[in-house]
Amino acid sequence: MNAIDSCWRSDPNWAANRQALADCARGFGADATGGKNGRVYTVTDSSDNPSNPKPGTLRYGAIQREPLWILFAKDMIISLKAVLSVSSYKTIDGRGVKVEIANGPCMEVRSASHVIIHGISIHDCEAQRPGLGDAITITGSSDAWTDHCFFSSCVDGLGDIIRGSTAITISNNFFTKQDKVMLLGHDDDHDEDKSMRITVAFNYFGPGLLQRMPRVRHGYAHVANNRYERWTSYAIGGSANPTILSEGNQYTASDNPRAKEVTMRIQDEDWKTWTWKSSRDVFNNGAFFVQSGSGSYLPNYSPSQSFTVAHGAAVLTLTSDAGPLECNTNKTC
Repeated sequence: MNAIDSCWRSDPNWAANRQALADCARGFGADATGGKNGRVYTVTDSSDNPSNPKPGTLRYGAIQREPLWILFAKDMIISLKAVLSVSSYKTIDGRGVKVEIANGPCMEVRSASHVIIHGISIHDCEAQRPGLGDAITITGSSDAWTDHCFFSSCVDGLGDIIRGSTAITISNNFFTKQDKVMLLGHDDDHDEDKSMRITVAFNYFGPGLLQRMPRVRHGYAHVANNRYERWTSYAIGGSANPTILSEGNQYTASDNPRAKEVTMRIQDEDWKTWTWKSSRDVFNNGAFFVQSGSGSYLPNYSPSQSFTVAHGAAVLTLTSDAGPLECNTNKTC
């Protein structure tokens, strides 16, 4: 197991101590507590009424002001009628059931902190209004962690982290069938994103992806121990002088001779000064990473955030369980 999973998955009593998950994040989002020490709220109703949220629905729990650890009573598909804004100090925990948010507007974390989203599938998201067709949009928020989720086939992208958001970890997720996957940073003129610090680790960027895994503006991204499988444009891109450390990833290029390069610099002639570094990555089928810059590129994690990054040769094992897990009570997950 990777550094995050080994913290909790080997415990057969995980269901009796679900909130222990909150101690297992690593990277910049390691301090996200979610609903730890709050009461448990169980979703029993898959319906959605944005104007009058009903107790027992996901929306009702997600918008409460108090810390909540949100569970699901059974398998369910939730088709939201409006974008669901998750408030601070919430954990959405799909372990033990199959939960899908699909075929409607999807989720955002807006001006919030300490949010954990774990073990759900988010796909086929529709745009309620322009700019909100992503699976999850994190805007103006901090201390968030998305882990072991499935993302696919949304109108816009699968994840945007924008407008000054920082201290976030994206880990153990499975991404597939999407053009624009993940955007870090709102636009080239949004200087507030210079403070952005994001960890992207142990994810499987699977078949059917074109670009933005991630695309970074201004801030810092530590991209570690991810599996990249046959992108059709580029894997990691950016603009506005971001700093990127690609460490211990495995990149397998497609057979398209024009899509071998991992990296893409966008809209700037000074890209050679940008600090983009590759360390202990593995490159297959002609993939290659163009390094640049000479500045500092280490993440400088605090002790609570730090984790050991393996050589890229270990990535197939470390990402083998990416996406929602099949978890059963009284068994290791």
